[in-house]
Amino acid sequence: MQRYAASAVLTDLVAMLLALGATHLLRPADVAPAVAVAGVLLLFPLGWVVVVHLAGGYERGTLGAGSEEFRSLPQAGLVVMAVVAFFSYALDAEVARGLVVLAIPGAVVLSALGRYGLRRRLHAVRLQGRCMRTVIAVGRERSVLELVRQVRQDPHYGMEILAACVPNPDDAHLLRAEGIAVVGDLSHVSRSVRSLGVDAVAVTSSSETAAAYLRRLSWDLEGSGVELLVAPGLMEVAGPRMHMRPFVGLPLLHVEEPEFTGSKRLVKEVVDRLGAGLALLAMAPVLLAIALAVRLDSDGPVLFRQVRIGRDGREFSMLKFRTMVVDAEQQRAALLALNENADGLLFKIAADPRVTRVGRILRRFSLDELPQLLNVLGGQMSLVGPRPPLPDEVALYDDSVRRRLLVKPGLTGLWQVSGRSDLTWEESVRLDLRYVENWSLLLDLMILWKTGSAVLRARGAY
Repeated sequence: MQRYAASAVLTDLVAMLLALGATHLLRPADVAPAVAVAGVLLLFPLGWVVVVHLAGGYERGTLGAGSEEFRSLPQAGLVVMAVVAFFSYALDAEVARGLVVLAIPGAVVLSALGRYGLRRRLHAVRLQGRCMRTVIAVGRERSVLELVRQVRQDPHYGMEILAACVPNPDDAHLLRAEGIAVVGDLSHVSRSVRSLGVDAVAVTSSSETAAAYLRRLSWDLEGSGVELLVAPGLMEVAGPRMHMRPFVGLPLLHVEEPEFTGSKRLVKEVVDRLGAGLALLAMAPVLLAIALAVRLDSDGPVLFRQVRIGRDGREFSMLKFRTMVVDAEQQRAALLALNENADGLLFKIAADPRVTRVGRILRRFSLDELPQLLNVLGGQMSLVGPRPPLPDEVALYDDSVRRRLLVKPGLTGLWQVSGRSDLTWEESVRLDLRYVENWSLLLDLMILWKTGSAVLRARGAY
């Protein structure tokens, strides 16, 4: 990751230089005098890198994965604006407005685009098995097995589990079947770290890995440069909701309540309605063309209406372009044996005989979902959220899965950008719960950004 961090620094330097250059072209009088007096072309890029560093933009734990790397950029931009405004007022200096209004926001945008390019390149390299952090997993066999499978599903996070230490190594047949070497019990971790030369130790949550064991393990790893990663036992809670808080000398993990109301939700509501309205206006010719194609391809209505369950268990009529024959629901019982999601409540068939010719094209690129913009405009759905469930599914929910209904279902979501119909029932539920527990406006923007590439790849679309 040192090369990635160096590339990020260089990217931010270039981003500020380009932003200053663009500002000079747009408003020459704003930059040229300042360059002559203060050497802005030297001071601003260096200052920008320093502030991004202070905002955590180059920390090893945030580079290449997650949203923290990108969140540091607007934070740094606000700090630079505040510093410039403070010194301008304190020194009674004339600061060109173009530097504040154009150059700094431009640097934030260009840095973010540069970081996105770096991350895409890093993910491509990791898919080839390079630039990976080697890991020893520690904990009960089934917990370690779940960690192994999740890590293998997301290789772009850059972790490769080489071995495991479990309480009963002789009985760890499931791990060995997955190709994971079981190198000993929990007392063999430090020795295995030295012999294998791994980069990190990942400890799963269990009674065997309680506080006393973790304290001794952290002491054993001191000075080795090996990271200690600990699963907190709250698998779907992460990010801004988790904080370390001292309590009478004892550090405790404080978990904040998820936000389902308030100003942020109001902003989400406004963005949903406004975004859906603008999208409907912009895509009106496309919607009319699709409607005509559906009508000419097969008998039946253009739109398909289906009862789905929304926020707080309220029913609503979800709209889609019709992609199946008119009597598709009547044929479902005869096709139950072909269901490829027999492990859960979803009903999906890759080569469903009920799908029409135009319907296959619409499903491949998720164009059949576009009428749901009307549901978003009407307030029954959001642009981003959990998958809208059927009443039959909701009737079988347990208390944990029912938490999906705490927010509005979405036109897209983590399920859409993570494989769609290729996901198992458990994976779909896990992603929806992760969204519900960790919702933020930034997460919504990231999902919307990724939805475009997921639709073009058409992975899991049938």
